[in-house]
Amino acid sequence: MSGNNKQESRLGKGLSALLGDIQTIGPERKPVGYINKEIAGSKPEQDYGDVLRIPVDLIEPNPYQPRMAFDNEALEELADSIRTFGLIQPISVRKLKNGRYQIISGERRFKACKRAGMDIIPAYIRTADDQGMLEMAIVENIQRQDLDPIEVAMSYQRLMDECNLTQEMMAQRVGKKRASVANYLRLLKLPTKVQHDLKT
Repeated sequence: MSGNNKQESRLGKGLSALLGDIQTIGPERKPVGYINKEIAGSKPEQDYGDVLRIPVDLIEPNPYQPRMAFDNEALEELADSIRTFGLIQPISVRKLKNGRYQIISGERRFKACKRAGMDIIPAYIRTADDQGMLEMAIVENIQRQDLDPIEVAMSYQRLMDECNLTQEMMAQRVGKKRASVANYLRLLKLPTKVQHDLKT
């Protein structure tokens, strides 16, 4: 057991050295006190960019969500916090043509809110095409949700493939050095078992 722990420790340090620290990027969030509107259905176009309180049954998950698994215990802890303090940071969504809303970022918070029994959730309304959805979901998760290395690597690869980006362009998108992005992508060439070990 001690040998395995030492091996995992060495591997963790090696990954940290290779991949580098995640940098915080993006605009400053509006304060929660800005929430000043509530809806029961769809709203006019001028609501884009505002913070609304949206019924949970009008919100759909993000099809571009890079996180492949959500820790059940962590979700329950977040739900407990939300029951006590409310949702401090609203989720971000885009408005669909059918009047529903699709999550851009904050799916973990959304799931926890549902567990906490919330019927209405505060959300930033943002405009985004499919590429923008993918980019924002990846960046938000990388800087806030501690994706495992393989999830990060797969997210980078997907964004590069779908948006025809070079490694240099990808690095600029996520605020990291090109070498760090390249090292993440190399993880996808590892044997499947090794990749699985990096995810657990």
